[in-house]
Amino acid sequence: MKKQKILQTQRKRRTYRVRNHLRTTSVRPRLSVFRSLKHISCQIINDADGKTLCAASTQDKELREKIKYGGNKAAAEAVGAAIAERAKAAGVSQVMFDRGQFRYHGRVAALADAARQGGLQF
Repeated sequence: MKKQKILQTQRKRRTYRVRNHLRTTSVRPRLSVFRSLKHISCQIINDADGKTLCAASTQDKELREKIKYGGNKAAAEAVGAAIAERAKAAGVSQVMFDRGQFRYHGRVAALADAARQGGLQF
C-alpha cells in the first residue's frame, strides 16, 4: 500500500511540473493527452477560459470503426490525425503539448507526430 501511495505522489508531481511549465509560457491552447492501457484520448484546452475546444479518443464512434484495438501505436496515430482535423475546424493551428505524467515515448509520441503531420504546430 505504501508503494502505491509513493507512485501516486510521484505521478502527481510529474503532472504538476509539466503543466506549470506550460501555463507560465503559454498563450496558445494546450493539447492534453491521457493514456490508459486500453485507450488513448486527447483534448485541446483553452486555460484562460477553462474550456475544451475539441477532443478525440479511441472511444469515439468514428474512430472505433477504424481501429481494432485502442491501446497501440496505430490507434494513437488515428487519434492524432483526428485531433488535428478537429482543431483546424475549431480554428486552432498552434498548441502546447501537455504529456501530463506520461513519457514522450511510444503511443504519446505517435499521437504527437500524427498531429504534427495533420497540421498542428507545437
